[in-house]
Amino acid sequence: MTLPNLRAAWMLVAAFFFALMGLLVKLEGQAYSSTELVFYRSLTGLVLIVAIAAPRLDALATPHWRLHVQRSLAGVLSLWLYFFALTRLPLATAVTLNYTSPLFLALFAVLWLGERASPRLLFALLLGFAGVILLLKPHMARDQLGVGLAGLASGVFAGLAYVNVRAMGAVKEPEWRIVLYFTLLSTLASGLAMLLSLLPVAVWHVFDGVAAAAGAVTTGAVAAPAWVPSAPHALHWSSLPLLLGIGVCALIGQLCLTRAYRTGALWLASNFAYSAIVFGSLFGLVFQGEWLAPSAWVGMAVIIGAGVLATFSREPAPA
Repeated sequence: MTLPNLRAAWMLVAAFFFALMGLLVKLEGQAYSSTELVFYRSLTGLVLIVAIAAPRLDALATPHWRLHVQRSLAGVLSLWLYFFALTRLPLATAVTLNYTSPLFLALFAVLWLGERASPRLLFALLLGFAGVILLLKPHMARDQLGVGLAGLASGVFAGLAYVNVRAMGAVKEPEWRIVLYFTLLSTLASGLAMLLSLLPVAVWHVFDGVAAAAGAVTTGAVAAPAWVPSAPHALHWSSLPLLLGIGVCALIGQLCLTRAYRTGALWLASNFAYSAIVFGSLFGLVFQGEWLAPSAWVGMAVIIGAGVLATFSREPAPA
């Protein structure tokens, strides 16, 4: 089947499915932890991408494995922080914080890729972070500020992931292989985190003993440490459609995003990505009844404007 030649407009399709994924994560966040949602999203995507790429799996080996590892690690951290924010913040807020990634991509391009920091680009970055402040304060409650910073950190790691995606695009790494390696590592990492929660409490007493021998202060509690994920929840048939939907939407979004960057104008695809904030706001308003404070809407508009300005202000690295 021949796909339509949408070029950069593929990013609009990607943005719709990413926003829909965010809505499904928010709906399932009441029943499952962020770690579980990352696992089910990644496992579903892995099964689907393996099925899609089955005729080409003999070309799975790659000389660019370092780029894949760097992209996957940054992507897993970004995904977990994003899901954590989605289950605790209004949908539009969480999506907007995650979509600060183009601002961080521009910053990393200056720091690592040798692009010149023009005055207009510096202004765009400052404007974007001013928008973040408007979005986080004053409408966000004090106990939500940490969650908001987690959402912002998801944008930081997403920016790191896109730096590596750009590098892999430059060496002609196929999109299916980029997505496959990412979903594989994400499935393994989140699955391992879920297994940690199943270890008996006695195992954590061993760590307490080691910490005490090293002079650390221990509580002597019988519970596992706070950083260990909670035990996995039982799967229910009623939850399967939404869990599968998270993985399907994420995979479609990733493939459309990669195709947009590979076949369309980079600046246009980057700007189309911000439509995910619009879709997320509409989904949150219609399905969750979320209406934000005026300062939050202004902050979202400022972040979008700063991202567009940053896209137009970047200059290529010297040869």
